[in-house]
Amino acid sequence: MQPLAAGIEFLDAPVAVFGLLLVAGALVAGIARRSFLSLAAAFVVAGLVLGRAGFGALELDPSSDFVQGLAVIALILILFRDGLEVETEMLQAAWHLPFRKLVLAMPLTAALVALATHALTDLDWTESFLVGALLSPTDPVLSSTVVTNPRVPRVIRHSLNLESGLNDGLALPAVLAFTAAAADEEGFVWWKFVLQDVGAGLLTGLVIAFLASRLMPRKSALGHEISPHQKALYALGVAFAAYGLAVLPPEGNGFISVFVCAIALGIWRPDIRHCFETRSEDVVEVVKLGVFLVFGAILTADFLFEDGWAAVAIAVFTLLVARPIAVFVSLAGTRQVDLAGKAFMAWFGPKGVATMTFALFVLGSGASNAARIAGIAALAVVISIILHGLSDHPGAEWMARRAAEAA
Repeated sequence: MQPLAAGIEFLDAPVAVFGLLLVAGALVAGIARRSFLSLAAAFVVAGLVLGRAGFGALELDPSSDFVQGLAVIALILILFRDGLEVETEMLQAAWHLPFRKLVLAMPLTAALVALATHALTDLDWTESFLVGALLSPTDPVLSSTVVTNPRVPRVIRHSLNLESGLNDGLALPAVLAFTAAAADEEGFVWWKFVLQDVGAGLLTGLVIAFLASRLMPRKSALGHEISPHQKALYALGVAFAAYGLAVLPPEGNGFISVFVCAIALGIWRPDIRHCFETRSEDVVEVVKLGVFLVFGAILTADFLFEDGWAAVAIAVFTLLVARPIAVFVSLAGTRQVDLAGKAFMAWFGPKGVATMTFALFVLGSGASNAARIAGIAALAVVISIILHGLSDHPGAEWMARRAAEAA
């Protein structure tokens, strides 16, 4: 008789390695929080050591169904979680700084990176702007101390956290559009993309959120009290339903649907949002760590440095020039933070899981220069992991001391 696991032997090594790393990560999580190497960064390093660039224990094809499926699941969960965090209370309390960075700094960063990419490589304008879109989101996971240290001024923590939560979803349409244009899927047409992918996805997300917010009773159903566990599971189901229903005819974009659905559901049903955030954190974290591991496993020197020193220059330009210029321009004239606070927020714009997941998506798109584009983005993430990992704790302590002296 054929064994039960026949046909999925390719998962044996990844599952075993991931399980052992989760066990080890749980045991040393406290040490990781106090060191420059975060748990997420440790999974990337583990992937590098065990993957193509190291011992070869993890043989993963970036364009395989497994890797692409993991990228889709990760994007659904990340976008849904990020969308739920957009609640009216947070936006009303201190929305000016993150709003400025999202509306001004984020597109300016993408444009500056695109200009640098086009100047330093032979990629065309569409591909260069795809690189810019990939490197425009930031990730609080790689600077967790900065956004969780209560001694850092709340306005800075709130601004960085809300910016990181929202920019994944806001960068998504640009990533999808430039990816489709680079792949030239049946003759890419911009207005058709806006109407079909964005419009249908947005409408589907709103409809599903409206129905979901009314279908789930607030307190009890059939004579029994609805538990937080049920609401968290319900929210998880809504996330995947929003994606799956959006890709049906007229074929909107599922990721946009998920993000919009999460925003609306979080505003209409804060009880469901709260239950999901408190009980589904581990699920999202496991998927994120899986992406970090897979991402590290597919990295090689040839993949990262296919464009040589140009790729290094683009990564350094993104972190040291594009992000600071964009932040200072977007925050010009504001008095909510001083010069040091602006510099602090300009530096802590690390590139992480969103860029990684988008890069995996690009790799499976069929674009002619997909590997080069993803390689440039991957190198920026690797450099960001090192630089922001080293400066996370010292930077937070420096800002905390400045706040204490000012007080």
